Amino acid sequence: MVLIAIGACTSIDCPVQNRIYTVYNLLKADGTTDTLKVDTLTIKTKRADKSDTTLLNRATGITTFELDISYTLPEDTLYVTLLDTLGHTYRDTIYVKKENYPHFESVDCQAAFFHQLTGIRTTHHIIDSIMINNPNVNYDATNEHFHLYFKARY
Repeated sequence: MVLIAIGACTSIDCPVQNRIYTVYNLLKADGTTDTLKVDTLTIKTKRADKSDTTLLNRATGITTFELDISYTLPEDTLYVTLLDTLGHTYRDTIYVKKENYPHFESVDCQAAFFHQLTGIRTTHHIIDSIMINNPNVNYDATNEHFHLYFKARY
């Protein structure tokens, strides 16, 4: 008697890097890179349970940064605080509208949520403007999703 066993396995490996986030590039009005040399930038948001969470804490010396994005909310609200070396504190709010859709690699893998950015608006205390550069948010970490322009600070 011959016994043949066939194992059930998939040919698709679950992605190791399954973090999905947005990339913000800081630019000046002339299109050149803006660097927060000594100013500190903090960004917070509210979770679904209404508690605050810090996404970026007192960052300095940066030209780009990455922020997580919510899976289920149709609009994320980001609270931006910029502290300059003279002790001035500037606060703005960014509203990111998006469509969320589940992405499945395999039934063996955990579902991820990809996003299509559909709108962006902000208050204008220190932020001059913000624009969507690439509306597709997925596993590709090389995409710059937003171009963020701060007002002149010096």
